[in-house]
Amino acid sequence: MEHAMLKGKKINLHRKKDGTTYVYEVLERRWVPELRSSRTKQVCIGKLDKETGAFIPSKRLVEQGADAALDDTMTARSIVTGTRLLLDKLGQEIGLSATLKKVAPDCWKDILSLAWYLLSTNGALSNAELWLSNHEVPTDKRLSSQRISELLQSMNEDMRQSFFKAWKTRFPSKEHLCYDITSISSYATHNEYVRYGHNRDGERLPQINLAIVYGQTSMLPMIYRELPGSITDVSTLKNTLDQFDKLDYGTQHLVMDRGLYSKKNIDALCEARQHFTIGVPSHLRLVRDLIDKHRDDIDGFKGYRVFEGEAVYSQSFLQSWGEQRRRCYLHIYFNGQQQQEDRLRFDQYVTDLYLELTKGPIVEEHAEAYERFFIVKDTPRRGRKVLLNEEALNKARSKYVGFSALLSTKFKDSLDALAVYREKDIVEKCFDDLKNELDMRRLRIHGSKSMKNRLFIQFIAMILLAAIRKRMRETELTTKYSVTQLLWELESLTTIQYSGRYKNKLSEVTKAQREIFEAFQVDIPD
Repeated sequence: MEHAMLKGKKINLHRKKDGTTYVYEVLERRWVPELRSSRTKQVCIGKLDKETGAFIPSKRLVEQGADAALDDTMTARSIVTGTRLLLDKLGQEIGLSATLKKVAPDCWKDILSLAWYLLSTNGALSNAELWLSNHEVPTDKRLSSQRISELLQSMNEDMRQSFFKAWKTRFPSKEHLCYDITSISSYATHNEYVRYGHNRDGERLPQINLAIVYGQTSMLPMIYRELPGSITDVSTLKNTLDQFDKLDYGTQHLVMDRGLYSKKNIDALCEARQHFTIGVPSHLRLVRDLIDKHRDDIDGFKGYRVFEGEAVYSQSFLQSWGEQRRRCYLHIYFNGQQQQEDRLRFDQYVTDLYLELTKGPIVEEHAEAYERFFIVKDTPRRGRKVLLNEEALNKARSKYVGFSALLSTKFKDSLDALAVYREKDIVEKCFDDLKNELDMRRLRIHGSKSMKNRLFIQFIAMILLAAIRKRMRETELTTKYSVTQLLWELESLTTIQYSGRYKNKLSEVTKAQREIFEAFQVDIPD
């Protein structure tokens, strides 16, 4: 089977029932956690003569020219084309490639290539070189581990902020923006952003916090901001509003869950003249007073509505907020089926308050709840003693569970506000993708500058992942593939590249690949 075309190649032989032995070039072997098995990417390059065992190149090689295929002095290599066809088309379609080129003309191809690698492999950047050498990617540079480290040092804050400013122009003018926080654990020891704080994954590790703004209509990430791990959720919003101001974002509409509610945050939003729809804790005095006064209207025939086939009880109340008398609408909802779940959530909330009072840290925004639900006694000899105010707890637990509230400057109607608020879980899916699909459950980089640029490349990959998911949902490909499976399906579409004057040759396109390309409107080259 000795042949010049086979020198230096990893080969697999597959013998069929008719006795024919086919020769496959192994391009890559990798473990796919999602499938719980290994997968081999290979391409058929010929077969063995049944009598002599000599290697016979496949027709697609021979048709480039019999002499070329059999010429021992000629060199050829196989490179993966499938992922490039899809990701290149997608990047151009959503304007990502053009935006990167505009703000980082010297290294945009390197950034985009590494983002493709992260999206396709969920691997560490330090291992990118081999994958990049086997795939068609935007960059023509050899991105070794050293070169990647240099890239992470060369990118700067001005480039990242310029990207956010230019990227915002790609979003609809009336986009609803979902805002939330996640934490990423880290073993880094020399990074001022890595601090102990509330770890949302329940891990006893220091972390950084990541605030992300996500477009609800476009279903794409718009902007992110890294924050020290010790900063609480309610303290992050003002920094994001400041970033909006510096980037000339103008008036936006932010959709946030009640974990971000605080009087200071609402004051900041009103001062910045930003629209918002935010979950409001039902135990607040403002909400409780309205429930006490209008319970029969909320949980009664007057409050009955139907939303997406579901019975919803609600009432809306006009409110003026703060010194500026900002017009807001407080929507209060009742759901009898969620009472038990609300009781559990309320009990956990009170438990957290108790731990804050007894072990710290004290949260300024919880002062009203501390005073209402607990009796705190501090003595020089015995220290702090925290007792439950059982009368207040039992009253709240029995009277206010099952109720929820939204505060909005944008929507007068309670169902309009509810529809937008329920769509905010898109950012939760974004966080899940970031940690499970894009290698960010642990942050491995120590220096803060490299960390910021590593996060930026990750963000570019996240944009592409979100765009793929959106198209898959629109074309119902989600019933057949996960994103990982879809990209893996394209790995076998390769191009044989010849040295010299011979034309390159694309391998056969499978039925599954053709279906994927049609869904993404990708033109298949001849």
